[in-house]
Amino acid sequence: MPGQAPTDMDLKIMDMEKRGKIVPTRSLIKTPEQIEGIRRSGELNTAVLDEVARLIHPGMNTLEIDEICSSYCTSHGGVAACLGYEGYPKSVCTSINEVVCHGIPKETDVLQEGDIVNVDFTTILDGYYADASRMFVIGGKTTPEKEQLVRVARECLEIGAEAAKPYGFVGDIGHAIKKHCKKYNYGIVKDLCGHGVGLEFHEEPEVVHDAYRGTGMLLVPGMVFTIEPMINMGTSKVFIDADDEYGWEVITGDEKPSAQWEHTFLMTEHGVEILSY
Repeated sequence: MPGQAPTDMDLKIMDMEKRGKIVPTRSLIKTPEQIEGIRRSGELNTAVLDEVARLIHPGMNTLEIDEICSSYCTSHGGVAACLGYEGYPKSVCTSINEVVCHGIPKETDVLQEGDIVNVDFTTILDGYYADASRMFVIGGKTTPEKEQLVRVARECLEIGAEAAKPYGFVGDIGHAIKKHCKKYNYGIVKDLCGHGVGLEFHEEPEVVHDAYRGTGMLLVPGMVFTIEPMINMGTSKVFIDADDEYGWEVITGDEKPSAQWEHTFLMTEHGVEILSY
């Protein structure tokens, strides 16, 4: 603030800016009041996905998942952020097997034993946003190849979160994910990324999952963002499904399976805190 002495954080940010680094604007550093609001939204968002985990089963269609999410969220005072967002027609994204993300719930998409499905939900509560997604193995068992993909995708999220340090860089996250993913020759989707969140659905910074250490925006305490690596069994390339009338569904380039996990994180003085999972 004008007339006030700069804090230690201010000095660190100014020093990095002088070195030519990308630094966050003040608006990206949440106040304690804003963080509490995002935390409450995150608790509801997590509860929505818990309800999906309780009820998901073989033979149900993905429109039923949409109804579960919408009903639980609204009955607890929240709003589904996806509904109507840039023309998106439903409250949740349900992405099965080779669908990377933005799968639209449909009565005709029936979950079969062995399918893997990502359920991605974003809550608005009292004007604050929180975002997370989980993978579900339908029937509890799938092929060894799909089981490994789902596991490695989760490991990528966890390793990326461990790499996110106060006064480190967004690129550190992507570097750690890339290093782990290379062990399995999986493709990391480059056309889509994580993002800042909290006061809006999508804020800066872009959290790229295939990056170099020391690149991207400086991470400082008070920033809130998602990490959400999309890991493909084959190529990293993707395309928009031509049969999707809304132009949302993203498919792997070789139509092999894809997996993704997403959490909303708060950067603190000691590392990240999970606000929604």
